[in-house]
Amino acid sequence: MNETVGYIIQLLVGIALFITGMSMMSSGLKKLSGRGVRRLFNKIKDNRFAGIGIGTATTALIQSSGATSVMAIGFLNAGVMTIFQALCIILGGYIGTTVTGLLVSLSSFPFSTYLLLLAVIGVILSFFKNEKVKNTGELLTGLGILFFGLETMKGAFNSPDISGACQQLFAFISNPLLLMLVGAVITAIVQSSSATTGIVIVMVGNGAIELSSAFYVVLGATIGTVIVTLIAAIGGSINAKRTAWTCLVVRIATALMALAILWPVEAGTGGALSLGLANLFGNNLQITVAMFLIFYNIIFIGILLPFLKPIEKLSIALIKDKKAEKQKSVLKYIDDRLLITPSLALGQAKNEIISMLELARTNLKIGYEMMTLQNFDKKQELISREDNIDYINNAITNFLIALSHDVSMAEEKKIGSYFHIINDIERIGDHAYNFYELADKMYSNDLHFSDTAILELDEMYEKIEEMFDLTHEVFVYHDKEALKRLHDVETETDIMKNKLGDSHYERISKNECVIELSPFYSSLVSELERTADHLVNIGYAHINPTGDVEENA
Repeated sequence: MNETVGYIIQLLVGIALFITGMSMMSSGLKKLSGRGVRRLFNKIKDNRFAGIGIGTATTALIQSSGATSVMAIGFLNAGVMTIFQALCIILGGYIGTTVTGLLVSLSSFPFSTYLLLLAVIGVILSFFKNEKVKNTGELLTGLGILFFGLETMKGAFNSPDISGACQQLFAFISNPLLLMLVGAVITAIVQSSSATTGIVIVMVGNGAIELSSAFYVVLGATIGTVIVTLIAAIGGSINAKRTAWTCLVVRIATALMALAILWPVEAGTGGALSLGLANLFGNNLQITVAMFLIFYNIIFIGILLPFLKPIEKLSIALIKDKKAEKQKSVLKYIDDRLLITPSLALGQAKNEIISMLELARTNLKIGYEMMTLQNFDKKQELISREDNIDYINNAITNFLIALSHDVSMAEEKKIGSYFHIINDIERIGDHAYNFYELADKMYSNDLHFSDTAILELDEMYEKIEEMFDLTHEVFVYHDKEALKRLHDVETETDIMKNKLGDSHYERISKNECVIELSPFYSSLVSELERTADHLVNIGYAHINPTGDVEENA
């Protein structure tokens, strides 16, 4: 009795080690392949083969179809991906996750014991300061722990008590539908089809489950893995929900199609199909299960490919948007579901910041025209956009805080620079709103600038517009020549501020301008000069996150 309890504990420890190792390996891979994943997602197009390839490659790189699905849902929520594109990527992810099965099946070979040394190598590498070496260490440590978990499970399943109990259990639930249900439920609980598949592969290798039963359980696991996608879609956009439910229906349909072929053939031939597959792979049952899963995913996803566009249209027709949102979300690029892949999330944060900068630029122009032309046609638009800028500022701040928990040193510096940048953009938005308030007071007091004053102000505002263009070049393309020019133009605005002040008081002395305009004129020139300061701050913060110049308030 005590010996049996010991084997049960050994089995549970083995499962825990296996899942922990898989998690560490996935974390290390994410950090190492972050830029690669971001480049892959940047190539998203309406080509179904490209989408499947991106999904497969991404999942192979980060070893998690769930993470790939969550990223796709995040892009859907951000409005930068269609249902069709997301479906292609998620389906590709299902192919990519089969790599884990192949990896686990390596434990069936004699050399698998030596793979445990990967953990030792990984721990040694983790002491290095270089980020890539440390991440490689995390990957290898995870891989070593994964194989140690497999060896621990194998030891437990070698026990006649454990192996016999499993055989009796699966003999009791020998119905293929029940076996599929078991696979689906276990996967839904652990939220990883790779974990379920890995455990089944170890069991089949130790005779704890028959080969045909193993096929049905891993088929069920392909259904259970959709739970991650469904959870990610909770609280998301209507398209995210459509995609998640479509994935569930597709996985159930394809699993039942496979079952409809496998069940009668196995029953009618006395298991000839599973035995034939085993013979094909040298009677290595663990490799056979891994290859069965690969064949299943490739064949049925291949069948689905021509029908993805009609499936997209059907999901839109069947799942109605009850809220019927009339306007798009203020946020265009960031979504918390992207946080699982830091480099990808950081790229989306950058895109959101660019969008925020354009909003501030638009408002500044409207506010400036209110002061110089007293054109209040876009008053509500300016107020609404200012609220949006404040909202985006808070959203990006919270997003970056959440993102900063598990990033490399280089990414941490970039996040720090982004905090400074969004602060400067928000202040530019405030200057635009100040223009509106000043213009409103001018209008109430029947004050307006002379044509000569407006010409001078326009000249300074053109410098600000040039600086916006240069800031965009610096931020998007890391252009150091543009940064140099940005600094030079900012110096020119400082000189212009003094010249414009002198010109204004000269006009007053000649009775070409009234003294009552002085506070408004000075405020406008000062706000433009401070806007120039913020733009140059953005440039320096991006090129050198530690800061090259003293930040202007």
